[in-house]
This record gives sequence, structure tokens and C-alpha cells, in this order.
Amino acid sequence: MDEMARGQKRRAKQNSGCFSLLLSLVAVIWIFSLFSGGGGHDSKTASHESTRSHLQVKSRASSKSVVSTSASKSSQSSSQKAAASAPAASTPYGGLNQTTYQYLANLTFQSGGAAYTVVNQDHSTLIRNAWTVNRVIYSNLDRLNRTSSSNTAFLEARNLANDELRVRQTIEPTGWHYNHRNGTQLYNRGHMIAYSVSAGIDQDGRYNPNNPSGDQNNMKNLFTQTAFSNQRIQTIFEAKVRQALREDKKIIYQATPIFRGSELMARGINLQAISTDGSLDFNVYLFNVQPGYQFDYATGRAGVDRNFQVSY
Repeated sequence: MDEMARGQKRRAKQNSGCFSLLLSLVAVIWIFSLFSGGGGHDSKTASHESTRSHLQVKSRASSKSVVSTSASKSSQSSSQKAAASAPAASTPYGGLNQTTYQYLANLTFQSGGAAYTVVNQDHSTLIRNAWTVNRVIYSNLDRLNRTSSSNTAFLEARNLANDELRVRQTIEPTGWHYNHRNGTQLYNRGHMIAYSVSAGIDQDGRYNPNNPSGDQNNMKNLFTQTAFSNQRIQTIFEAKVRQALREDKKIIYQATPIFRGSELMARGINLQAISTDGSLDFNVYLFNVQPGYQFDYATGRAGVDRNFQVSY
């Protein structure tokens, strides 16, 4: 009996030990599975987050690059479009603004190109209802004694001048040199506001009925211009102004020599005009060039170049 009881106790201990061992084994397997599975999930998540973060950074960098490129293109195109779509200057009468001035100053004429180009789709930026008094606003010379700012005239029929009253011009604008080369006239003292449309205007810009002459020898109204640009091209547009005045129109007319940097000879001149009824309206830029010659605009000196051509 005692022997039987002792055997049963031994078996119970053995069974209990096996069961404990089995439980321990199950626990070890469960714990290993837990850590192994969890570690794999975290690793994938970290890897996914890292990839997503990398893509986001790359995407942001790409966006920044696109924005930067767009800004660069916008900056370039804004200057390129300045002449095509030019806002008016911040004056009571509008006219050429500084952005368009700089755009025109940076244009470099190429041999064979047109003698002039239109600005703002050939529409003046002058404000036509700003005409109030018959006068001319002459800008002061700049620090280099150049006429680098706009002269603006408010004209009417009585400003048509008698050409017989012209006298010899003696002013020497910046960039002026000996006038002839091999029998060819190179330089003119170019009027900004033409003699022919400035009768009665004194050099202070006010109308004087006792002054029948047009503007002459006025250092604020002259610049060194090529004979070709002055006599062959600018006269086209001055003729339009004269014709409108003969038709008794009131006109705002503005002329602005365009200088690049500190150069003494203008690269060209912006001419624009508008009548109060809108029938006259133009806006052009004339290159200061001469067929057969090239100029050093820093000094105004000319050199012969028989291959240099200008179309018009």
C-alpha cells in the first residue's frame, strides 16, 4: 500500500515536471515569436517611414527647384516682355518708366537689323487726358551732363515752327566728335523735341508768343545722334506729329535718349506720342546707328565697317 502510494506520488511529480517543462517551452516560443514578429514590423515601418521621408524631402527639393527655375524664367521673361507690355511711368502724364528704359538700354543692335522697333505694341504710355497747358518739360542733365531723362511736350498747332528761323547749332553734347568721315556726315546734334514742333517754347519750357522760333541751342534738348538715325528715321515720326498738329490736334510728345551705364553716346532714343482724341498713338525705339560705321558708345568715336548694315 505504501509502495503503491509512493509510486503514484512519483508519477505525479514526473507529470507535473513535464507539464511545467511544456509550459516553459511554450512560453519561450511565444516570447521569441513576439519579439521576432514585433522587431520585423518595426523594421519595416522604420524602413517605410525612412523611404517616405526621403521621397518627401526629394519632392520638396524638386518643388523648390521648379519654383526657383520658374522664378528665374519669370525674371528673364519680365525684362524680355518689358518692351511688349510697358506700364506708364509714375508721373501725372505717364510715359517711359525705368524698367523699360533699362530694357532698351540693354538691347544691342546687330548688323542687318531694323533701324527701329516698336515698344508696348506701338502704343504710347502717355496719358492723353493729362494735356492741360501748352509747354515742354525739359529734364535736367545728369551727373555726366547727358540728356538721359525724358523731355515731354504738350503741343498744339501754334507750335509749328518756321524752318527759315533756324540758326547754326553750337552745343556739343556728350559723345560729340568731328562731324565728317571720308565725306560722310556721321553726327547730328539730335533734338529730342524737334525744332519744327516747338515754336514759341522758351528754354524754361513755357510758351512765349513773342518767340516765333523753335527750340535751338538748348543743352537740355540735344544729344549726339547719328545722321542716319536723325535724318532718315526720327523724321518719320516727327512728320506724324506735325501732321496731327496741322489737323489742330493737341498732342503729348515724349523723347528719351537711352544710355547704357556711364556711356557718353546714347544707344538709341524712345519716341512716343498720343493725341487727346487718340487718333495719333505710337511708341518706338530708334537705334543710334549708321550704315558702314560702328560706334564706341563709351566715347562716341566711330570706326569704319563697310559690312555694317541697317535695314529700314
